[in-house]
Amino acid sequence: MTEKSGCAGCRNTDPGAFEIPFTMAFQPIVDLSKNLIWGYEALVRGVDGESACQVLSQVNDQNRYAFDQACRVKAIELAGENLSLDTSTRLSINFMPNAVYEPKACIRATLAAADRVGFDPKRLMFEFTENEQMSDVSHVSHIVDEYRKMGFYTALDDFGAGYAGLSLLAKFQTDLIKIDMELVRDIENSQSRRAIVRGIVGMCNELGIAVLAEGVETKDEVLTLRSAGIDLFQGYYFARPFVERFVAASDINTLQVGK
Repeated sequence: MTEKSGCAGCRNTDPGAFEIPFTMAFQPIVDLSKNLIWGYEALVRGVDGESACQVLSQVNDQNRYAFDQACRVKAIELAGENLSLDTSTRLSINFMPNAVYEPKACIRATLAAADRVGFDPKRLMFEFTENEQMSDVSHVSHIVDEYRKMGFYTALDDFGAGYAGLSLLAKFQTDLIKIDMELVRDIENSQSRRAIVRGIVGMCNELGIAVLAEGVETKDEVLTLRSAGIDLFQGYYFARPFVERFVAASDINTLQVGK
């Protein structure tokens, strides 16, 4: 697929073409090995307090690509306004794995937004979920490969809860995987969950993939996951997502728990 045909094929429209009003909330990702904020995930929200599900329910085949573009631009614009003095914290943006588009063609609005607000695009992380069955795994692999070549960080979200599981990871590797909250919940009381998570960490260490535990809600979960070798965390235990706000390290619940 050429860049020109890819652009036409995915209807690479102006991000402003998505007419449903929305904004972004941001949830911190913490690194307990260094006791700092590693990054923030951008999560779509309605401008009047609507949930992500309410906004996403309005996305269809006709506006899907404009929505994808608009989310990237909005997240980067807000990051540029709030993280201008930060030179290392990553911004994680979700993309839809079944969107048929050519990475080199459809990254232009993203790069233009980053340039406009002075946000280093090398600080961007693109993550996708395996919860939705992929129509073309080879194309998703191509997207991940191209993003990594362009210097972006890549992540597989909800690992362990979706359709593909280990077979997907065998086909291609992202820079990071996010262990699904179903494996995290009450892990301190589940020998099977602990064994599975230790296996995931060992496998990822061998493949050179970072591991993040998401949906963490209790100190016991944090301590158990730390003992399994996980450094990166995201969840209500540390901070909830806040609309158009980037929580400071001083406002995060007990970063010291990792020491």
